[in-house]
Amino acid sequence: MEAGDKTGMLESDDPAVGLRAVGALHRLAENVEAASVQLARDRGWSWEQIGDALGVSRQSVHAKYGRRG
Repeated sequence: MEAGDKTGMLESDDPAVGLRAVGALHRLAENVEAASVQLARDRGWSWEQIGDALGVSRQSVHAKYGRRG
């Protein structure tokens, strides 16, 4: 999808278009977060450091990502 297409989603008066855009943004954010958490862990970051960077508790970030292989 080109940048112009994304802008069109923001300008659309069709709620379905906007909601699809929100879903796509959520999925993108989840993917970026997961990759960044994995990179931080690979570089020796603690769960507390990662939680602080994300603005959440170490427990919540560990619960979400701690059991991944």
